[in-house]
Amino acid sequence: MATFLYRLGRFAFRRRHFIALFWVVLLALAGVGAAGAPAAGTTSFSIPGTEAQKAFDLLEERFPGSSADGATARVVFKAPAGEKMTDAENKATVQQTVKELSGGTEVARVTDPYQGGGVSRDGTTAYASVNYEVSGMELEDASRDALEGAAEEARDAGLTVEIGGDALQTVPHTGAAEVIGIGIAAVVLVVTFGSLLAAGLPLLTAIIGVGIGVASITALAATLDLGSTTSTLATMIGLAVGIDYALFIVSRYRAELAEGREREEAAGRAVGTAGSAVVFAGLTVVIALVGLSVVNIPMLTKMGVAAAGTVAVAVLIALTLIPALLGYAGRRVRPAGEKSKLLGGGRGAERQQRPNMGTRWAGFVVRRPVAVLLLGVLGLGAAAVPAASLELGLPDDGSQPTSTTQRRAYDLLSDGFGPGFNGPLVVVVDAKDSDDPQAAFQRAGEEIKGLDDVVTVSPAAPNKAGDTATITVIPDSQPSSATTEDLVHGIRDAGADIRAGTDAEVLVTGSTAMNIDVSQKLNDALVPYLILVVGLAFLLLIVVFRSILVPLKAALGFLLSVTAALGAVVAVFQWGWLSGLMGVEETGPVMSMMPIFMVGVVFGLAMDYEVFLVTRMREAHVHGEKPGQAVVTGFRHGARVVTAAAIIMIAVFSGFIGSSESMVKMIGFGLAIAVFFDAFIVRMAIVPAVLALLGGKAWWLPKWLDRVLPNVDVEGEGLRFLDARDPDEDRELVRV
Repeated sequence: MATFLYRLGRFAFRRRHFIALFWVVLLALAGVGAAGAPAAGTTSFSIPGTEAQKAFDLLEERFPGSSADGATARVVFKAPAGEKMTDAENKATVQQTVKELSGGTEVARVTDPYQGGGVSRDGTTAYASVNYEVSGMELEDASRDALEGAAEEARDAGLTVEIGGDALQTVPHTGAAEVIGIGIAAVVLVVTFGSLLAAGLPLLTAIIGVGIGVASITALAATLDLGSTTSTLATMIGLAVGIDYALFIVSRYRAELAEGREREEAAGRAVGTAGSAVVFAGLTVVIALVGLSVVNIPMLTKMGVAAAGTVAVAVLIALTLIPALLGYAGRRVRPAGEKSKLLGGGRGAERQQRPNMGTRWAGFVVRRPVAVLLLGVLGLGAAAVPAASLELGLPDDGSQPTSTTQRRAYDLLSDGFGPGFNGPLVVVVDAKDSDDPQAAFQRAGEEIKGLDDVVTVSPAAPNKAGDTATITVIPDSQPSSATTEDLVHGIRDAGADIRAGTDAEVLVTGSTAMNIDVSQKLNDALVPYLILVVGLAFLLLIVVFRSILVPLKAALGFLLSVTAALGAVVAVFQWGWLSGLMGVEETGPVMSMMPIFMVGVVFGLAMDYEVFLVTRMREAHVHGEKPGQAVVTGFRHGARVVTAAAIIMIAVFSGFIGSSESMVKMIGFGLAIAVFFDAFIVRMAIVPAVLALLGGKAWWLPKWLDRVLPNVDVEGEGLRFLDARDPDEDRELVRV
């Protein structure tokens, strides 16, 4: 591995014109494809294998033309104080609004509140339901303008009018904080390298890699049904790892220059050593992201695969474009320890001879491993305590900020019709195999009425064939409550008795039931996913480190950091700690996919630091140093770079906390705090403490396993033999 990458690095350095042209052309082709591709709509959300999805598919089949997947809007009206919505003037205003809404080109149907039971018992609140033929992300701006315009006219008539539903759904924006994150990354790179040019290379290559990845996603969005969140995730992860991987190689290149090697040779050795760590670190991220497919939720699978593709591009760019650009830079990229005059170069050499912070810290940890280990574990354990109170759910209008019309509509409906009105359950009765469908419909309604937490049950509404009917059930509790979840399970349990007596199948769907099924599916998939991803990465790290205990320590450390990060997410987004600072206007359950998503992404990112830092230690150990000294050597060469890489990742992820989309905001915070815990507590404190305690046993590997495992030579041991050879022998790139 190291020899092949060494030759690849030298080839890219010599043939830099070809390499640069290749990536520029690829970026241009991706950009042209993105520019000519149709706009992406919202990702179709399906959860195969669940009852809610089965019922939804049945509705599509038995009620053709119902636009079951189309956008919806609830226009909520509230009368002024002392008036009723049934007053003649207010009623005329509402009916005029309904008439205007019915004339829209994309409108499938509009329900008049006075004909469809849409007026509250006290008469102060009413609502009109608007169903569209297309999804919320596919609605034309003219349809949204017409919806908002009709509501504004009703407001002018003196009514309070708010709009709920997904018809006003728009593409989320991240705001200026994302740019600030990139700016912080640039400052960290300048401080790390002491050179504007060296700092600019990782930023430039990361932007090129993200540009290719996101442009490719945009070009394929309509074909592969990729939503806007997919490209946001790819940007978030691709930018972070792209900067980090380039940082690793540029840093090693400068270290090789400091040892007196020529620039082409230094580029080859940088790619052969740090590049090996980049390859395996990238593989762990790809495994974690692609492994999300085991959950069998198409949206999550597409997000993971798209982000994994962007990571793969980042790895290839780091291995090829970075050495090519180093060739263009020439002597303007200085050896490690040298700074440009603009940034303080020319100072006395005695400062460069002092042990750096990484060396001093590692020496302290090696002398006090037990104290450092206990402090790190107890600190992460305390941060993980809130995770015991984790409540999962999917966001609805009730989780929107109170400043939005969707949230105000949600509150008006709760006040006027009860908290369960915002989460109606749709019961589908499939009586195709029943001898008496009408009797089956009637019995289903009666059974549901007898359950607890039920406010109203609508009469069965059969289809034209008369073999299937829908029943709308309004719970007494809010959609995200455990009581509503119990009601869903209660209806499904009653369905078994109904089927036994009538041969009719009873299914529960609707957004509330969908959310419950998604949460259950994600919970069920978490353990298999952990076993798959951690297991595969564990095997990969055994090959990398040729050790059993080091990969085991890496996996256990990851579990500590990800549990602590989940605890922080619960504290902020569920308990409301520091919510104002994070821009969280409304607390509530943590997004259902957050735990499994954090496990996947954070595991991959955590292994970046593990691979880069510990391979430096193993490299020193393989070259003859004692275990304790190898830990110090690894920190002397790697701590500064890992620290910079972690700060960059934290800055990039934190930038997404400014997003208007609650899911993106939560993901950005969760990943940022997880990287902080993993890099600065696990990898920089717990890892060296454990290695110091284990000593030489850390690198133990059974002899039979040592014979079986392939030698990938991540440490670059094979490159030592190149010192005695004529460099002209490696002037051509060869296959190995």
